[in-house]
Amino acid sequence: MGLSHEEIDRRMAAFMEVCRREGVKVTHQRMEIFREVASTEEHPDAETIHRRVRRRFPTVSLDTVYRALSLLEKLRLLSRVHVVSERARFDANTQPHHHYVCSRCGTIRDFYSEEAYGIQIPAEVSSWGSVNSMRMELEGICSRCAETNNGHKFKQPKEETS
Repeated sequence: MGLSHEEIDRRMAAFMEVCRREGVKVTHQRMEIFREVASTEEHPDAETIHRRVRRRFPTVSLDTVYRALSLLEKLRLLSRVHVVSERARFDANTQPHHHYVCSRCGTIRDFYSEEAYGIQIPAEVSSWGSVNSMRMELEGICSRCAETNNGHKFKQPKEETS
């Protein structure tokens, strides 16, 4: 289940529009770094993004990737996915959604739930201030890990060479 060309084009158009509106220079490096995240549902970390962008743009540095990701996050074109005891992972899906995280292989999948937005905000939280957004992260063992590992020690899968 990959992203459609239309969705990738929509994300790239949003990138261009936000950069133009905010007065941010659209450099080749920034565009390629954003394209790498915008073209996948994998929620890659900075090192993976760097490795993949270098295949097309060999001179890009890891520092440039980190700085671009930070800027893109400030522009709200990307969000950081918080996974306990993992490197920061990034998501270009700006639509309201939530995440399912496999605690064995680290796969992160997006899911959508209107019911989740019906959750009553506790009075204690409301007393701290207003709530502008909500993200839910569910953790478990994905069906692939459950089928293939059957209680055996888990080995990290090799990175795909897509």
